[in-house]
Amino acid sequence: MTGLSSSPPFEAAGAQTSPAQRLPGKVALITGAASGIGAAIVRRFVAEGAIVHACDIDCAGGSRLASETGCQFHELDVTDPEGWAAIFARIWERHGRIDTVINNAGVTIRKSIEDVELDEWNRVLAINLTGVMLGCRHALAAMKRNPDGSGGAIVNIASTTAFAAHPYDAAYTASKAGVCMLSKSVAVHAGRNGYAIRCNTIAPGVIETSMTGESFAADPALRKRFAGIAPLNRVGDAADIAAMAVFLSSDEASFVTGADFRVDGGTLAGHPGL
Repeated sequence: MTGLSSSPPFEAAGAQTSPAQRLPGKVALITGAASGIGAAIVRRFVAEGAIVHACDIDCAGGSRLASETGCQFHELDVTDPEGWAAIFARIWERHGRIDTVINNAGVTIRKSIEDVELDEWNRVLAINLTGVMLGCRHALAAMKRNPDGSGGAIVNIASTTAFAAHPYDAAYTASKAGVCMLSKSVAVHAGRNGYAIRCNTIAPGVIETSMTGESFAADPALRKRFAGIAPLNRVGDAADIAAMAVFLSSDEASFVTGADFRVDGGTLAGHPGL
């Protein structure tokens, strides 16, 4: 299922470049883009000179983002293969290339292995893991056809739960661990086939978004407790994730593939009992 909206400055946003910009003219597709981490990545990519296609099922939020940033918005259910194909075809028709795909869309249900229903499990895996797989497949097919030769960057958003499990969210934990290993498989496959297409994973820690912000506002002690999880003693900002996404999508990361980047304030660096 697809649709699109864009504001008049869309072309100008992608055309404006300066020596300070790190993604000038790069064509990027970002899922889960209407809010939170996805929206932060869109804003940063536009600021870095990229031509951004933002995708989400939240049409109202996506349209607002397009109006504010000059990106182009597409309605996309990441579990829909036909939707993926239609959007890639539209981007290719418009630009004749694609340089970056950020697979960010995801959901959580906060249920343990004893509580999660099978349909809930399947929904989380379909969005968080199969959706990423579809994004990677379409990204590879498109990036292999880039006019200056195969090449591009795929960045998949996982979570620190890929490395330290949440007992109360079995499906989310399993899906994010799967994203990390899927990304490595994609990276090795692309490299060994000479595609010059890189694939890496970002694993955020506790990040302040509109959703967590509401929880913090309702319970100020929760912010302090979450901040104390990280040695840096603060909750992360969506802009922290966006900054890593910029690096991994830029030419500066040309020798970086198959890696996991934990943006968690050092949360997983220390022994929890010491």
